[in-house]
Amino acid sequence: MNFERALYWVETGAQPTDTVRNILSREGVYLMKHLKGGVKKGAFDEAACQKKFDAWKADKQNGLTKIAEAEAKAKKDAAANALKAEKAVNEAIAKKVADKKAAEAAAKAEAEAAKAAEEAAAEAPAEEAAPAEA
Repeated sequence: MNFERALYWVETGAQPTDTVRNILSREGVYLMKHLKGGVKKGAFDEAACQKKFDAWKADKQNGLTKIAEAEAKAKKDAAANALKAEKAVNEAIAKKVADKKAAEAAAKAEAEAAKAAEEAAAEAPAEEAAPAEA
């Protein structure tokens, strides 16, 4: 946007739409028009007018910078919280998998123990019967 041309048109009586008026206001065109009106009335000189405008612009820029920093911090915090939540979910899933594998291993060991006990029981009567026949 050409600030000087926008200021010229506003000072000559141009009537912008509401949207354009909001944009010009945010850019400081209406503030500069107001300050130049003060210069014309003799309230202060051109240097004071520029100094006030520069102070307003710097203050506005600082506010925008703070807002941008706050948004960046909020994004970073949200990402960190999402990462923590994802880690917690992954740990819960890993625990479930480990518990399931442990249960399967215990069941397999129990089945092997039962099978070994059956084999031992099957061999023991056969050995006892063999000496009785002899």
